[in-house]
Amino acid sequence: MKLAELDGQLAKNQLAGFWNTRVPSHSAEAPYLWKWEALLDGLLKASETIGIEQAERRAIRLVSPHVPNKSTSHTVQLTFSIVNPGEVARAHRHNMAAIRFVVQGKGAYTAVQGEKFPMEEGDLVLTPNWTWHEHHNESEDPIIWLDGLDGPLIQALNVLFFEESEKPELPITYATGESLSRLGFARAPKLDNTQARGVPFRYEWQDTYKTLKLLSRSERDPYDGTLLRYINPATGGYTYPTMSCEIQLLEPKCVTNSHRHTSTTVYHVFKGRGRTAVGESHLEWKKGDSFVIPLWQWHSHENPFEEEAILFSINDRPVMETLQLYREEFSNGNKNAE
Repeated sequence: MKLAELDGQLAKNQLAGFWNTRVPSHSAEAPYLWKWEALLDGLLKASETIGIEQAERRAIRLVSPHVPNKSTSHTVQLTFSIVNPGEVARAHRHNMAAIRFVVQGKGAYTAVQGEKFPMEEGDLVLTPNWTWHEHHNESEDPIIWLDGLDGPLIQALNVLFFEESEKPELPITYATGESLSRLGFARAPKLDNTQARGVPFRYEWQDTYKTLKLLSRSERDPYDGTLLRYINPATGGYTYPTMSCEIQLLEPKCVTNSHRHTSTTVYHVFKGRGRTAVGESHLEWKKGDSFVIPLWQWHSHENPFEEEAILFSINDRPVMETLQLYREEFSNGNKNAE
């Protein structure tokens, strides 16, 4: 029997010979950049066209043309939400872990598991896997934030669960700031099973920026500038088991060295402008833009201007490390597999 005949016979019975298998290339995904102007225009038009009661959330997804299923990457999804003055995005919960990074506005809050978390520009608010959460805008202006979710990963594992609240609003049972009092200071934590997957928490921008500036004087990473990781305050580990949230400061005239790793990273430009070299091309970015760098692609950042640049990012490194698949290479030839 000829090989082609054997392959055809196997295919008729939904079988395939391993001799035809090739190791899939992880370079199928490609970098992509989304411009703020188009996104903001879409959000403002959506806020006029779609009532908050018409959709679970008034949000616009970042969709890479290189990723199936209309996702930002194969593991992390970025969307941007807008809530008008006086509106309430009603409570629900899901086993996707989610974060809210505020990019415009103030005077709103997210309620998570009975606690209010105020939202101002630069704040990061956590809504862990399977926590009840809702959004209120009590200000006189719209508020816009970035939603980061591990939805593509959860969907790939086929374990997505979602539940709407039967009540339009859930009661507030904790004082505002109570999570900071319980988790924000060094002490011997008493962990339960839920805290390992993340805890409701708010990282205030004023504290984040103060720390960035302080560390920029002496602790600069040659590949990422001054980099901060938002840790789980209950465990000291990554933000979530599936996602690490990070923020980095690129000083004026900063040029980082090149590296690559097996984690995918999605970025949002919170301040300034610059460019990122990926492979043989460059992504030119400015405040409000977002971009994705797929895994195992050489990249470096540059801020050629006189003002500082700040990038907020989310990556899937926790998953890669848990599965013993994290690997990193640097432009100086060193390798690091953790």
